[in-house]
Amino acid sequence: MTIKDTWDVIVIGGGPAGSTTAALLAERGHSVLILEKEKFPRYHVGESLMPFCWYTLDRLGLVSQMDEIGFQKKHSVQFASEEGKVSSPFYFFEHKDHPSSITWQVERADFDQMLIEKAVSNGATFADETKVLSTTYDEDRARITGLVAKHKGILRSFHCKQIVDASGRDCFYSSKSKWRQRDPNLNKVAIWTYYKGGKRNCGIDEGSTTIAALPNKGWFWHIPQQGDRVSLGIVAERDYLFSDTQDPKKILEREIENNAWIKDSLATAEQVGQTWATGDYSYRATHCATPGMVLVGDAFAFLDPVFSSGVFLALKSAELASDSIHTHLTTPKSEAACFTEYGKSLCDAIERMRKIVYAFYDPAFNFADLIKGNPELKSTLTDLLIGDVFKDKFNGLFLAMDPLFPLPENLTYGYTVKSF
Repeated sequence: MTIKDTWDVIVIGGGPAGSTTAALLAERGHSVLILEKEKFPRYHVGESLMPFCWYTLDRLGLVSQMDEIGFQKKHSVQFASEEGKVSSPFYFFEHKDHPSSITWQVERADFDQMLIEKAVSNGATFADETKVLSTTYDEDRARITGLVAKHKGILRSFHCKQIVDASGRDCFYSSKSKWRQRDPNLNKVAIWTYYKGGKRNCGIDEGSTTIAALPNKGWFWHIPQQGDRVSLGIVAERDYLFSDTQDPKKILEREIENNAWIKDSLATAEQVGQTWATGDYSYRATHCATPGMVLVGDAFAFLDPVFSSGVFLALKSAELASDSIHTHLTTPKSEAACFTEYGKSLCDAIERMRKIVYAFYDPAFNFADLIKGNPELKSTLTDLLIGDVFKDKFNGLFLAMDPLFPLPENLTYGYTVKSF
């Protein structure tokens, strides 16, 4: 395949944020090149989708394809105590009678490949095994105007009107620019693997995500996938997890003994594949954009895995960014104005979710106690948990939460466009 040198938009990264941005821009007639460092399809963690992912997938025209692929459907979330007591499933459809109330547990290799194929079918060009090395800067125009990449061993220079950094946790541009800022208090570590042959719920509960408690506000995720496979992971403080060993597999085996429900569900299961670990994953860039460059998905921010917000924020930020880029390229509205609006909308939504993540980890806070004392707020809290976070309607909820635990101060960075 011959790849031309000049494009309207170049996207760094072929994950959900990059492919969605590319698909929506290509659909509107922009020439788009996606550069992905790995060979597709490839493995990635992050399999549980929030219900409000449905809206972006519907805009892409992919809802029916999600069902055709056969991803495990997810109707609910349930919670398990350390002793093994399991809550009744929290059914999304009891809150919102809408197709979005049935979401999915995906295998990311298949999910991400589907999104890339959509971008290509819309007119984008995809080049995997291509590592972006640097950006090019036009001093006269005071903006980024292209990049240098190694495409299957060959150095190439590309030129464009706009670059989208969707490089995921690599954080290509924010790392090079020293923009990446860790969350001041969310310093967790995740360890995970996969099992087959374990116990599963039946009927519409088969795909339910289970959040199972560990000591010191740590927790398990238990995500049933198609083909009798389960994604199992733990999230907790580094000092707690690595207190007696540095071996992730041994840590996971140790912690399985600390939750009766997890232990029982895996009694007949066998591990398949390796054990993975990652840390320092709660962060945000100090700026959302600079002339010629905008950040989306995990390349901009990652909050925490507890409410499965990663793919949702990737898809939604891609939608918002694609709309901003299209406006910038086709109207007199300035680039700074377009991306300032983008940054504000995205950061405001992240701050709303960040408050309930902090609440989850606070040892003195309990969501059940909050709703027991304020039953009228159950619907509002549920909106946050399913992803309906891009509306300013949560002040009453946060006022009720404030006496129960110290709400975190809003982070002030990430909202602005950095000029050169």
